[in-house]
Amino acid sequence: MDRVEAVVVGAGVVGLAVARALAMRGLETLVLEREIAIGTGISSRNSEVIHAGLYYPAGSLKARLCVNGKRQLYAFCESHGVAHRRCGKLLVATDAEQLPGLQALQAQAAANGVDDLVLLDAAQARAMEPALTCLAALWSPSTGLIDSHGLMLALQGDLERHGGMVALASPAQAVRAFPGEHVIEVGGDQPMALAARIVVNATGLWAPALAQSTAGLPSSARPTGRFCKGNYFSLAGRAPFSRLIYPLPQRAGLGVHLTLDLGGQARFGPDVHWLADDTQDPIDYTVDPSRADAFYAEVRRYWPALPDGALQPAYSGVRPKLVGPGEPAADFRIDGPAEHGVPGLVNLFGIESPGLTASLALADEVLSRLGA
Repeated sequence: MDRVEAVVVGAGVVGLAVARALAMRGLETLVLEREIAIGTGISSRNSEVIHAGLYYPAGSLKARLCVNGKRQLYAFCESHGVAHRRCGKLLVATDAEQLPGLQALQAQAAANGVDDLVLLDAAQARAMEPALTCLAALWSPSTGLIDSHGLMLALQGDLERHGGMVALASPAQAVRAFPGEHVIEVGGDQPMALAARIVVNATGLWAPALAQSTAGLPSSARPTGRFCKGNYFSLAGRAPFSRLIYPLPQRAGLGVHLTLDLGGQARFGPDVHWLADDTQDPIDYTVDPSRADAFYAEVRRYWPALPDGALQPAYSGVRPKLVGPGEPAADFRIDGPAEHGVPGLVNLFGIESPGLTASLALADEVLSRLGA
């Protein structure tokens, strides 16, 4: 049986960040990825936003790791030449009932250590974005955009420079957890068993399923995952905005917001579309064109001039949820030895937004849980 010091399952942005951190600590590290390329799941199906850390409860993992991760991510982009832009975001109130919500978010952000927000009146917001309609807005100058694939390639490059490897088309099918060593059953064209002292489950949507297939893990450490699809529509033509525009957040997401790619092309989304609990792989990522009707209504709250017929189906992603419809949002769940009693094993559950922003800080947190 082949042995390595550390195995990370999942070559998305978080898995690659964790693997990079382990390799940089001098550990022989292997990443197992079931697909034929890195980052084909959650990491490539999102808004590619660097979040400031406004929304999350003070003291939560999401708040702490987003704020810390944002600083790390901007520095990493500068040092590694990853394309990004600190474009800023306007979070808007479009009716009087939402005004207290803006003030509450400003206070929440301050509690999280985000102290650069500016509350604007309608005229000040329109001076920044003349096409915008709102009663007031919060200006977040530290929100930005990033080339997520460029980030993952840079993380992979660091991993490999420190002796780590990525094995593609190598699905981890089960884990047998033992004191001191774990055995991973790897499928693919050449099935094999692989032993490692450290195993990190960073499989995103499928992390609960891998935990269910982990022998030696207590039942309390095997949560049920939920799937919440988010559809995106792109704008035909160039948008009259140079910054991101967000409505006040919804319970299951951040609302149908206007974001931009690094070339300035606008896209809107994601919406909230819960999938069945028995959803299987492969997931249907098709965008139903009829969902555009609801998008027009939402977007016209802050951009009334959105032309008819301007929205085109773009892409979709799925959020890995730990709660269902109508339930309060869950925090990131990082289950290490202190939580489940198995040395050398960490399971990452519910790593949705702001997981991309928090990826480097998440890696530090995993190493801390492992004592590495």
